[in-house]
Amino acid sequence: MASSSSGVSGGEGPGADSGGSRAAELRAAKLQMKAMQQQQQQKQQQQEQQGSSVGVGPSPFGAAPSGYVPGSGRGAGFKKDDDDDGGGPTGYDSFGGYNDKLFDSTPYDDDDEEADNIYEAIDDRMNGKKRGRSQEGEGGVISRVGDQFRELKEKLKDVTEDEWAAIPDVGDYSLRYKQKRREDVFTPITDSLLEARNKVNKDATASSNALAGTAQVDDGTASVAMNSVSHMSGLADARGTILGMSLDKMSDSVSGQTVVDPKGYLTSLSNTKIATSAEIGDINKARLLLKSVRDTNPKHGPGWIAAARVEEAAGKTLQARKLIQDGCEACPANEDVWLEAARLHPIDAAKTILATAVRRMPTSVKLFLRAADLENHDEAKKAVLRKALEANPSSVTLWKAMVELEEAEDAKILLSVAVEKVPHSVEMWLALARLESYENARKVLNQARKALPADRSIWIAAAKLEESQNHGDMVDKVIDRAVKSLAKHDAIVSRAQWLKDAESAEFSGAPLTAGAIVKFTLGMGVDFEDRQRTWSDDASGALSRRAVATARAILAHSLAAFPSKRSLWLQAVDLERNHGDAVSLDEVLAAASERLPKQEIFWLVRAKEKWQSGDIDTAREILTQAFAANPNSEPVWLAAVKLEWETGEIERARVLLKRARERASSERVYMKSALLERESKQFNDSLSLIEEGLSKYSSFPKLWMMGGQICSCDLDKSKAALDRARSFYQKGLKQCPNNAVLWILASRLEEIAPTFNEHSKKSSVGFTKARSLLEIARLKNPRNPDLWLESIRLERRAGNDKLAVALMARALQECPMSGKLLAENITTAPRVEQKSKSADAIKKCPDDPHVIAAVASLFAMERKKVKARKWFERAVVLNPDIGDSWAKYYAFELENGTKDHQEKVMSRCMTAEPKYGEQWCAIVKDMKNRTKTMSEMLDLVS
Repeated sequence: MASSSSGVSGGEGPGADSGGSRAAELRAAKLQMKAMQQQQQQKQQQQEQQGSSVGVGPSPFGAAPSGYVPGSGRGAGFKKDDDDDGGGPTGYDSFGGYNDKLFDSTPYDDDDEEADNIYEAIDDRMNGKKRGRSQEGEGGVISRVGDQFRELKEKLKDVTEDEWAAIPDVGDYSLRYKQKRREDVFTPITDSLLEARNKVNKDATASSNALAGTAQVDDGTASVAMNSVSHMSGLADARGTILGMSLDKMSDSVSGQTVVDPKGYLTSLSNTKIATSAEIGDINKARLLLKSVRDTNPKHGPGWIAAARVEEAAGKTLQARKLIQDGCEACPANEDVWLEAARLHPIDAAKTILATAVRRMPTSVKLFLRAADLENHDEAKKAVLRKALEANPSSVTLWKAMVELEEAEDAKILLSVAVEKVPHSVEMWLALARLESYENARKVLNQARKALPADRSIWIAAAKLEESQNHGDMVDKVIDRAVKSLAKHDAIVSRAQWLKDAESAEFSGAPLTAGAIVKFTLGMGVDFEDRQRTWSDDASGALSRRAVATARAILAHSLAAFPSKRSLWLQAVDLERNHGDAVSLDEVLAAASERLPKQEIFWLVRAKEKWQSGDIDTAREILTQAFAANPNSEPVWLAAVKLEWETGEIERARVLLKRARERASSERVYMKSALLERESKQFNDSLSLIEEGLSKYSSFPKLWMMGGQICSCDLDKSKAALDRARSFYQKGLKQCPNNAVLWILASRLEEIAPTFNEHSKKSSVGFTKARSLLEIARLKNPRNPDLWLESIRLERRAGNDKLAVALMARALQECPMSGKLLAENITTAPRVEQKSKSADAIKKCPDDPHVIAAVASLFAMERKKVKARKWFERAVVLNPDIGDSWAKYYAFELENGTKDHQEKVMSRCMTAEPKYGEQWCAIVKDMKNRTKTMSEMLDLVS
């Protein structure tokens, strides 16, 4: 052990080999460990022997090892005693720890030697890599590069500043600068290589953008560069390849001749769709999914069809055909798979496929029909259908297809066979009946009724057949028998279905059949109390569907059940006026007058229709009958007066009015009498009649108005006429203080009053009196928009525009929802404010015709023709009785519309017969325009 210890300690000098010292140290450590274990065991045995003799038990932790110092593990120091037996480690230092080797007593065996050899080999390998370093001395100490130049650096202290400045700059003398620099040489490469490189870069950029979650935006330069590269020879090669594939597809495999259209193949080539990467990925997913479907259930036909269509969509027709052929083998009993295979293959191959299919499925009608469609000639189609009928004699579809290919005579023969094979087919029976003569058709339909007793279409066909031969009485008999027969055989046919059949019969040109159906089925399933309302609704519904004959039949049946219902007669009159002729209208009016003689409207409408058609004598006779039925009826008397008045028989009209005042006296009779005298320029007689009428009917404002107007407008201007007119208006305002028109006429009279005095030149006095009169009127009649409008216009006529604006503001505060005021505000506003005022007016009154017409006029001024026409149309639809809206619409069409638009507006205005409107009434009620027609009135107002 002493020799081992001395050997280890002797190898610690600076000249010792590091590898050898490490191996020796390991061996010494092992030997020392073994010795320590032996010593520990010996001491433990001695302590056990001493403890047994003393009587003290052993320590539960065992005996302490030799040289153990309590607290040394926690860093506590100790001092070696002189009498130490040397059993433990020696040479302890408080800073460096133990200096002795811990394993000196461990024996050295073969494993230790092998380990030493390995460590020595490793050390030699590591020392061999340290090249390029200088060695000094025998100890092998590595010297630094800086130490080699220490003496030269010490001499730098003697270098002067001039010598230092004279040192030349260090240049770059490397090999790359010693070689002669050459110009860059660019070698041209092929376009295909450029395109391939560009595609790689593009794919890389796209993938990086996809990973980053961002999108790259190409600028204009990049687009130009891409286009310049993509239009090179690589694209030309690709187009050539596609062209070759297209030529191969269109070539005839039998004759070898091409069937390419020389003018259109380039166009079709440019339309070729190139699938994107996303579409390709979707196609691949679909392939995998459908493959799984086919593998899971190979007998599932739709899976094969879908897989073939996916390949077709991907442009792989051959693969699609192969797949569908496999599908035909896997699903031989699925006709859809065979049809898909026929579709994907050329015509010749498709014929072969369908021939195979019909051999396997001879009862498939679709396969036979498809095979017939593939044939180009009728004879070949007939041959295919004959074979089909041999296999399927009860197929109605095959019989129809066969009949369509035949002429009339041959079709008749085929149908006669068809009704024997398929007697349940109504269409076959009806088709055969249409081809036969009248007598044979009746026989055919009788056979059909026997075969199908519960089908109503055969009975309806029989009724149409009788109607086509003008056997009107037979039509009712056939329909009556049909209803009874169907009820006998428990055939449930609803009332709505019968009415629908009636409309269908009307549309097919059989109005008598439609009327017969209505006659015998209209009352089915209707409660007794609801008959009138239900039948009226049925007539309106049929009329909305343009079934005029059906609606007429419904109303005729309703009037037969309710002959005294005025609403049903008015509905029938309206139907004949809009959809019938003059004869039918006169018949309905005559029947209504006969059934309801006390209803003057039917007498008056009938007389008016005769008068407008030019039959004056018949109109007089109708009114005479109306007098007999209604002797004291004011409307009949006035209608008779109007007839004579309009035809120029003034004396007869005057006599009728005198009799009317005696027998049927009323305020309107006196007004018409005064108006007749005024038109005849008998002003004094007219005033006398007015005063007579006012003595009886003082609360009738129109008589007061007429008296004032005659005095102020028709008589010579004088102070007496002015005073008489004022008297009429003042008395009228006392009797009718709430009539705004009387107040307005009185104010206008005061406005023009200075013109009655030749010596008076102060027109402002008239404006002042008129203004005060209107103020009184507004106090007595608050919230009256007509009075406010007249006040505003009065100020504008007087030149007080600012006062007019202030009055308009006050008027809109008091009457914010008045359409007349809002329209006037739009019209008189400055150009820059009209749009905003129009928007406000529409918000307040969106459905007021005055506002709508004002906005339409604004659009017309701005040359917005489409909008203006739309808004004018809306105005006349909202209230067709306002003549001013029609006049503005017609004026717009005269300036901007076509002849058709103008005539259409004119005809609609004549039909509407408007009665209201400020400008319209002023023109129409002018005595000079009494004899003018509606069209002439519209021209004057517009």
